[in-house]
Amino acid sequence: MKKYWFEEWFNSPYYYQLYSKRNNLEAAEFINKLIDYLKPAPGAFMLDIACGRGRHSIQLASKGFDVTGIDLSNYSIQVAKKKENDHLHFFTHDMRFPFWINYFNYAFNFFTSFGYFDTRREHDNAIRTIAESLKPKGIFMIDYLNVHYAEAHIKGKSEKNIDGVNYHITRWDDKTHFYKKIIVEDEDLKRKFNYREKVRKFILEDFKEMLSFQQMQVQAVFGDYNFNDYDIKKSPRMIIIAKKIFQ
Repeated sequence: MKKYWFEEWFNSPYYYQLYSKRNNLEAAEFINKLIDYLKPAPGAFMLDIACGRGRHSIQLASKGFDVTGIDLSNYSIQVAKKKENDHLHFFTHDMRFPFWINYFNYAFNFFTSFGYFDTRREHDNAIRTIAESLKPKGIFMIDYLNVHYAEAHIKGKSEKNIDGVNYHITRWDDKTHFYKKIIVEDEDLKRKFNYREKVRKFILEDFKEMLSFQQMQVQAVFGDYNFNDYDIKKSPRMIIIAKKIFQ
């Protein structure tokens, strides 16, 4: 059976070490701004799609919402489950397949946790899962990279040393994807590991089409975590707010 790159990489402790700067404070600041904008009702039901170890889910639950996080990575969910309580739940689940139907008031997909699959159909299936999980008039937020900005700011090569582990990173792109090759040198294990990230170049029009097909309508688009207006050339992010419009 085919194994996708993200199944191995996201289950690796090196993934979390490399991206350790994505900390709880950063998540809390964005969540605060998001909640101020959306103004959810107390106790609203929320779904965090591709939740990782649950840093955003934890922040949402701390505000009194009922939060469910799903992620394909068993390793991530095992870590996240240590934080479970009556209002915070985690499950290992692939977003391409149906989850709970007409259950959530809000669904979130944070920090480019999309665009990893090989085919458009798989991405459409993921959007369908999200739409089906929402109640009528439910809200979906996806936080994605801005393709046009990312194309102009590819860094090429870089290196990091984190707690004695060396990371050699090479970035490039083609017409359809961004790529990142990561060579990990762990002195304790005396061997190298090779991983490759691959993210689809979805632009705003692509998301509008995928969302519309699932009866979700874009309500607003922001260009950064401060909720400034989206600028196709200058914005580092593309934060889309959509509503499920069918009854």
